[in-house]
Amino acid sequence: MNILICDDDQQILEAIEIYLENEGYTIYKAFNGLEALNVLEHTEIHLIIMDIMMPKMNGMKATNEIRKTKNIPVIMLSAKSEDMDKIMGLNMGADDYITKPFNPLELIARVKSQLRRYITLGNFTKKTNVYQTGQLIVDDERKEATVDGEYIKLTPLEYKILKFLTEHAGKVFSIDQIYENVWDEPSFNPENTVAVHIRRIREKIEFNPKKPKYLKVVWGVGYKVEKYKS
Repeated sequence: MNILICDDDQQILEAIEIYLENEGYTIYKAFNGLEALNVLEHTEIHLIIMDIMMPKMNGMKATNEIRKTKNIPVIMLSAKSEDMDKIMGLNMGADDYITKPFNPLELIARVKSQLRRYITLGNFTKKTNVYQTGQLIVDDERKEATVDGEYIKLTPLEYKILKFLTEHAGKVFSIDQIYENVWDEPSFNPENTVAVHIRRIREKIEFNPKKPKYLKVVWGVGYKVEKYKS
């Protein structure tokens, strides 16, 4: 399950990230409401933890915008404890409200409760055409890929290669197998063609292409996309 944490306090954001990653969730981060909306454009998010007081766009306005198109759970997070702030947050479309400083166990319990409710009410439908490993997501319905919530601009062939390898994450494919599955024709000395495309994909999706996290070579065998917990 993918959770978006939106807070301009980096220490709080990173602390929440650690708590929730230990529970097995995949975490996306934003530092203001505008960044949160941008993540939602390219990433399937199942729950949002939204701070109220942030620059550029605060949590109230961001939640109001989100509610125009999405029904995912939103937990408001704020240092304020007055009833009026809670009422305003809930009126803007928040599902729950927690006050800083908070007990990590309480936050985790509220996250799990909201996700159970979301799934039980039938609002959550897991897409079968979305392939994910770690923070790399290939959405074949939208024909797009994201890494850490950032949209990756790929050519059609680069997308097909990445989609094929991500769909079978953890499995090693030879150059001939990649060529035949992506180009849909018998291979004839495809080594340079495939290698060039692999190099370009690496440059786009990897933080350090020389030490790739996702798209790896298995010397003497072929290439694979590493399989990570999603």
